[in-house]
Amino acid sequence: MLKGIHHVALICSDYPVSKRFYTEILGLSVIAENYREARKSYKCDLALPDGGQLELFSFPGAPARPSRPEAQGLRHLAFRVDDIDEVIAHLTANKVECEPIRVDEYTGKRFTFFADPDGLPLELYEM
Repeated sequence: MLKGIHHVALICSDYPVSKRFYTEILGLSVIAENYREARKSYKCDLALPDGGQLELFSFPGAPARPSRPEAQGLRHLAFRVDDIDEVIAHLTANKVECEPIRVDEYTGKRFTFFADPDGLPLELYEM
């Protein structure tokens, strides 16, 4: 049966901006990057520290994703972190705004939200 998540695919509006955000700010490394001429689209596979991957796509003319009010479908993408304060400081230094830290009422763990360049909600969840 299922063993885990292999990858999450994201479509961005500005490929160079999003690639910089995920590699330089969030620190993900590029596994492979390909330009697909038939689709006029980039596909960039990014490595997550746990072995999972993010696929970053650029499709010309892709519509914006509704995220507020919340729409059905994927709500957000959450990343595990050891020290949420350290990661927030890094994001803030890179001009990425984070919401105030909250505490999960069921687990007692701290978390916060921020957004990628296209407004996709991303979460930091302290383990």
